[in-house]
Amino acid sequence: MLAQHKQQVADLIRQALAGIGAPAAAVELERPKVQAHGDLACNVALQVAKALKKNPREVATAIVDALRVNPAASGLIDSAELAGPGFINLRLAAGAKQAVVRQVLHERDGFGTAATHAGRRVMVEFVSANPTGPLHVGHARQAALGDALANLLATQGWQVTREFYYNDAGVQIDTLARSVQLRVRQLQGASIDEEAVGYKGDYIADIAREFLARKTQTARDGAPVTASGNAEDLENIRRFAVAYLRHEQDLDLAAFGVRFDVFYLESSLYAEGKVQAAVQAMVDSGLTYEAEGALWLRTTQIGGTAGFGGPGQDDKDRVMRKSDGTFTYFVPDVAYHVTKFQRGFAKVINVQGSDHFGTVARVRAGLQAAGQALGVPVPAGFPDYLLHKMVRVMKGGEEVKMSKRTGTYVTLRDLIDWVGKDATRFFLASRRADTEFAFDVDLALSQSEDNPVYYLQYAHARICSVLAQAAERGLGLEEARAAGIDLSPLGAPRELALLQRLAAYPELLATATEELAPHQLCFYLKDLAADFHAFYNAERVLVDEAPTREARLALLLAARQVLRNGLALLGVGAPERM
Repeated sequence: MLAQHKQQVADLIRQALAGIGAPAAAVELERPKVQAHGDLACNVALQVAKALKKNPREVATAIVDALRVNPAASGLIDSAELAGPGFINLRLAAGAKQAVVRQVLHERDGFGTAATHAGRRVMVEFVSANPTGPLHVGHARQAALGDALANLLATQGWQVTREFYYNDAGVQIDTLARSVQLRVRQLQGASIDEEAVGYKGDYIADIAREFLARKTQTARDGAPVTASGNAEDLENIRRFAVAYLRHEQDLDLAAFGVRFDVFYLESSLYAEGKVQAAVQAMVDSGLTYEAEGALWLRTTQIGGTAGFGGPGQDDKDRVMRKSDGTFTYFVPDVAYHVTKFQRGFAKVINVQGSDHFGTVARVRAGLQAAGQALGVPVPAGFPDYLLHKMVRVMKGGEEVKMSKRTGTYVTLRDLIDWVGKDATRFFLASRRADTEFAFDVDLALSQSEDNPVYYLQYAHARICSVLAQAAERGLGLEEARAAGIDLSPLGAPRELALLQRLAAYPELLATATEELAPHQLCFYLKDLAADFHAFYNAERVLVDEAPTREARLALLLAARQVLRNGLALLGVGAPERM
């Protein structure tokens, strides 16, 4: 249903309510679960019946009668019927349904977009992998979800910044450096203790060989990092290994079609004193205390609906600084998120694994405490989180748990090499983020309608084939002319179903964006492809009757456009031949 048609129907119902003296009420129009019940359903009669001191069915009957005699409803509403205890089922006129074709062909790539949040900035932070190894399937799911979500946000007018946070400081980086150092010594002929190698897998030996060859890598700040070849130069090994792996991650992300606007270094938070400033701000807030040689934050009193001094969102207070003087994981996260807000991002969405669930409450609590002391008005629910569960990879009916290169986990590059970018991106975005997902490699490679990527791309290629056949026979229809032709021949059941599916696209984008749910777009596209295939199997397109043929060609052009638009948001290609 086109948004303007839905609004027009709601306005007509409001007019009918005013005509019977009903109080103002929210008119909500929903799509009936059973298609035979019509295109829209409304329950407003049940809402206002008590105020009118009438039976809901009496009120619904009065509304239906008013709609039937209102001239403004002509050409928009085909029928309005009473149902159940007071529901109203409505069917739109065919002309109203056909109008979507003209809108799609006029707006093209912009169809479905809105300016609802124009001028507002949002940051989506995702992947944010430690530079200690190749990107794994969890990072791959983040990349698919985060990039699709960023694209969805842009369709609603948001000015989107994609950010990658590098954890390039701490124990894991030290472990990486020492692992490479041991492999360097081993390559030089020394015996090493394998138990002391924290990161195993072939990639550590690859870095060691590059280090001994005195190769040069580029650091994230753009500075060259040249390997000294000296096995005792641990700091040089550390910087070279981080730069090497950063470059490898960049190559994998490029192959996946994912780009970032900002790369933020955890090390910069320490170098610029932001971590210490955040800690001091939390102390100044009066919401910390010393116990057992450690510094604690009263997270049980922060972040709840009662605000400071009342019950918070966390189940226990959290250690900020351990007894050995080092900070716990969430402290630099608080400092990092202070910078996000200070950079002008009032809305931030973090796409992370569900293993980060425990940090959500403490990061938000830390932000409330630090923000209060710094005079930074951080909202209580800042930032938003989209947490995803991990992915199991299935191949040949068995779970794949190990990659030779890493020695432990399946990588993003493995998935791309096995099934390609398109299938990888679609599959990883096609389920709710908070559900576990089994990535079936064999299914992703199959050329059957059970493979959703093949099914969608085949629908697009099939449309292109029909349009090409029409052009070869001198019957082609360009978008510019198609937008102005008579669409009244589009009245068959499968044609009307496809028209309604196209019209649902703008509302789908708005809902998927609001609910941070890229999987909804995947479901919609599968339904759209199914409606197209059903239409194609039921109706011939290149018929002799010119009005019918051209109307159906225009419908195909619109369907192709919406398929392209939706696939592009997911980062999936739309091939013209298969």
